[in-house]
Amino acid sequence: MNTTSQHMLSQRVSSMSESATIRMAQKGRELKAKGYNVISLSLGEPDFDTPQHIKDAAAQALNDGYTKYTPVPGLPEYVDAIKTKFARDNDLHFESNQIVVSNGAKQSIANVFLSILDPGDEVIIFTPYWVSYYEIVKFAGGTPICLAAGIDQDFKVNAEQLEAAINHKTKAIIFSSPCNPTGSVYTRDELESLAEVIEKYENLLVISDEIYEYINFTGQHASIGAIDSIRDQVVTINGMAKGFSMTGWRLGYMGAPQWLASACSKVQGQFTSGAASFSQKAAAVALTTDLSPTYEMRDAFLKRRDMVIAGLQQIPDMKVNHPTGAFYVFPDVSAYYGKSNGSMVIDDSDDFAELLLEGAHVATVAGSAFGDNNCIRISYAASEAELKEAIERIGNCLAEFK
Repeated sequence: MNTTSQHMLSQRVSSMSESATIRMAQKGRELKAKGYNVISLSLGEPDFDTPQHIKDAAAQALNDGYTKYTPVPGLPEYVDAIKTKFARDNDLHFESNQIVVSNGAKQSIANVFLSILDPGDEVIIFTPYWVSYYEIVKFAGGTPICLAAGIDQDFKVNAEQLEAAINHKTKAIIFSSPCNPTGSVYTRDELESLAEVIEKYENLLVISDEIYEYINFTGQHASIGAIDSIRDQVVTINGMAKGFSMTGWRLGYMGAPQWLASACSKVQGQFTSGAASFSQKAAAVALTTDLSPTYEMRDAFLKRRDMVIAGLQQIPDMKVNHPTGAFYVFPDVSAYYGKSNGSMVIDDSDDFAELLLEGAHVATVAGSAFGDNNCIRISYAASEAELKEAIERIGNCLAEFK
């Protein structure tokens, strides 16, 4: 768009930041197109193919004629599968009218905020946060309030912090567990501690993003919505992208209080209507049949995590915690700020990520995009060979900075 047309854009769009993860992935692709051997560790996308039995189910659905519009909240058979999954895995018990299927978990989150926020309403965002939370809250007219927990807290907000942040403007809280970008996982005890605060505020809504549920190395996923005292205050967001390597299928879902599920269905009905028919048929099979491919992916990610942590710990001045879920590490690299290699000085996480891309040809994402300028996000959804090479490149690049 030329500069004379900029005035045509709404303030809503003009004030929106571009997704940093998508931007870094694009920059990596541009370098690769110029002939550079770029290792991309920037996108949150499993490098595994969708399991064959799920693809077979989609093909069968197509052959059976599932090529038409679907009900806005979801195909009944997929809704039933989601209800079964919630009860089986999460001790969450929903009626069909409490489930809404969307075109990805991101749309589920947008539906919620578009349904509940008015100007002046505040949303507490546990920080570091997934990049889109902040922008979606703004877009929906709310005010994001970042509640930060650093690496020394394993990037997890505690009850005392939450209590101090809530005020009469607070409408909702949002967080992810397992967390993107940190890989941290809240335990049941930690969630119960937060729930003791939340239950004091009956009009406070909790949005729990559990999209990485199946990539959990603790042996037990805990859902805050399963805590009796706040069940009616929690929206549980999930989807097919991460645990089933179905990113391109665009399927997210939520379980929510009925009044909110109805509102979200109303919003979605005016924007996109229902999600793809054959995708939903396949996803119903994914949730209710063999989960062994999902667990095999989880085990592969665990092996990679251990390898990446061990490699990063060998790099001087890089502070690494021990994430227990998702497929990210979020090292604190702030010890390098102010250091120079003679031609450039690292001032912040944006400089650091840019350096790794240009100097080591490794694409990562600056922590500033997630609300923590001390860190960078490294995705280990890549082959072991690529990860080993990437860490070696990073170490060699940083060795030049004094």
